[in-house]
Amino acid sequence: MYRINKVLNHNAVIGILTDSNQEYLIMGKGIGFGRKIAERIEAGPNDKIYALQESTERGSARELVSTIQPVYLEIANEILANAEQTFNTLDRNVLFPMADHLEYAVKRIQNHEQISNPLTDDIRVLFHMEFKAAQCVRSILQERLGISITDDEIGYIALHIHSAIQDENVSQAMQTAQAVRECISLIEEITGRQIDVQSLSYNRLMNHIRYMVARTLSGEQLKLSMNDYMSIKFPRSFQTASNICNKIAQNLKREVDELEIGYLAIHIERVLYDEINVS
Repeated sequence: MYRINKVLNHNAVIGILTDSNQEYLIMGKGIGFGRKIAERIEAGPNDKIYALQESTERGSARELVSTIQPVYLEIANEILANAEQTFNTLDRNVLFPMADHLEYAVKRIQNHEQISNPLTDDIRVLFHMEFKAAQCVRSILQERLGISITDDEIGYIALHIHSAIQDENVSQAMQTAQAVRECISLIEEITGRQIDVQSLSYNRLMNHIRYMVARTLSGEQLKLSMNDYMSIKFPRSFQTASNICNKIAQNLKREVDELEIGYLAIHIERVLYDEINVS
């Protein structure tokens, strides 16, 4: 049972769990309607409960819930409910940074500030299911607030959904997408042609970089070296891979395992081979 500490609106209240004396955000249709401070309530089976003791990239949940307009908490809750239909389990505490982002996004749109996301296409491919789930925000914002949102903003929401289903925060997901973009840009510079993001070799390369970034951040190291073979057999791909690993190390402020170069070079060579065959 919860004791109401604050009523945010008809559909959201902050309650204190009587057993632990901890604060929670409780969201559910009509849960706050007609309620008063100190009133005791039970959370229903369809209500969503969020701990306010959590810390996020944007600050503590308790601080965020006190500054975010309740409508954005509701919208974020609806987006996560939609995402749960695709992903069996997710960390719903991403609600707070997602709601915070939504509020600022809407303010930017209302102020006619054009926001661009140079990584939108990469996010769309790299986090395909997350992007698809995030697209529900377009109809929700239109219906609730009369706001039209772009694919660039949907890309950012997709990263929040990804953060909710993986042990990977939004900034790390952005770093991964940035690493993929830099890799593709270098390959396009070498070949003089645009890479087909729908190709199998691109998807293999993209996923390899994704896990390479994860290994770098976790400190995991590869055991078998392909560097000597790739540097001799495919020197152009090896040099490109070396350049990319250096850039990733700079962006992540972490040392990239030297053995990563050879394996990345393999995937780059596949993309180069496909491009040559296509031409």
